[in-house]
Amino acid sequence: MIIVTGGSGYLGSHIVKKLIDAEKPVRVLVHNRKRAEQESRLRGLEIEWAEGDVTQPETLKSAFEGGEAIVHTVAIAIEKGGLKYEEINAEGTRNVLEAAKSTGIQRFINISQLGADSKLPYRFLASKGKAQEYVAASDLDWTAFRPSVIWGPEDEFANTFAKLVPLTPIIYPIVDKNARFQPIWVDDVATATVKSLDNPETYRKEYELGGPEILTLEEIERRALKAVGAKRVFVPFPRPLLKIVVSLMEIALPSPPVTGSLLELLAVDNVTKKNAITQFVTEPRAFTAENATPYMKEFNISQTLKQFFGK
Repeated sequence: MIIVTGGSGYLGSHIVKKLIDAEKPVRVLVHNRKRAEQESRLRGLEIEWAEGDVTQPETLKSAFEGGEAIVHTVAIAIEKGGLKYEEINAEGTRNVLEAAKSTGIQRFINISQLGADSKLPYRFLASKGKAQEYVAASDLDWTAFRPSVIWGPEDEFANTFAKLVPLTPIIYPIVDKNARFQPIWVDDVATATVKSLDNPETYRKEYELGGPEILTLEEIERRALKAVGAKRVFVPFPRPLLKIVVSLMEIALPSPPVTGSLLELLAVDNVTKKNAITQFVTEPRAFTAENATPYMKEFNISQTLKQFFGK
């Protein structure tokens, strides 16, 4: 039995589907089973459900009983609802590790983050770095993946630029001309995860994962707009002004598209030093307007407002 923490989430659901395709038995750990079952991502799949909270260790042991391996995907990129990076990303991972040990599960795959480092002053990357330190210090047969930004139908990165189009009818802000990323297709990350599961050669190793292209944030913005067929006048947004706008959004919106913590990450290159994706995927999928159009063209202003206002 393969247990996927956060299996109803964005990346987690894609990993679950790949495991099902590989004919692996899957148990999905979720915070709220009723809500997860109502979502369409895993509907119709033959899976087991288990409820648990990574911040409450006492809820995890029974959910992990009988498991053979854990794929840990639970993390937050934006703090909301009182949840904190340190609580979910770092301590949550430590709780999952301890529960794995107590139930005799030896195989552990951790989805970390490119650039994560506990010594950084940026709390999101520091929390993910601390989590991986906990994993690496364990005596489990662990594998860690450090993906760059993950793009796909449900991502909260490139999709945000497309969803903002209805709210920016003439001028579109260039957030940062120089910040660099290596966007990786969500199914490529899921494939790498599943292929590593039964491969002892991946034990106790970390793999950086990136797509086939390195893009500036401006290039990602332009491709997102091209995907939805939008033409705008691009205007550079000075960083100080952007900080003010983001601060106002954090005050006004229950679920802002960008936070101050995420804005800080533009100072850190999100590019691999040694891209391992071709060890697992023969032809990684590039983030292009053509590849993104099939799902981005479905976005509308109603979805955007629901997302940002937390409806």
